[in-house]
Amino acid sequence: MDKASILRFVVAILTALNTVLTALGKPIIPEELINAIVIIAGFGFEVYVMFKNNYLTKKGKAQKDVLKRANLTK
Repeated sequence: MDKASILRFVVAILTALNTVLTALGKPIIPEELINAIVIIAGFGFEVYVMFKNNYLTKKGKAQKDVLKRANLTK
């Protein structure tokens, strides 16, 4: 397995463990930390999506030129 797969596996285990322990009244991850992680991840995802869905890179500009030549965009 690569590093990304291992990281996803560890995060999934911690999330599942925290969910079970929270249901039992003994969370291992404080709620404030979870909220901070969700805010940071949401911000990062939003920036990523805005970057990927706009023609900002050299490759994206080339793609837009191709679309314009084919009259598929304005």
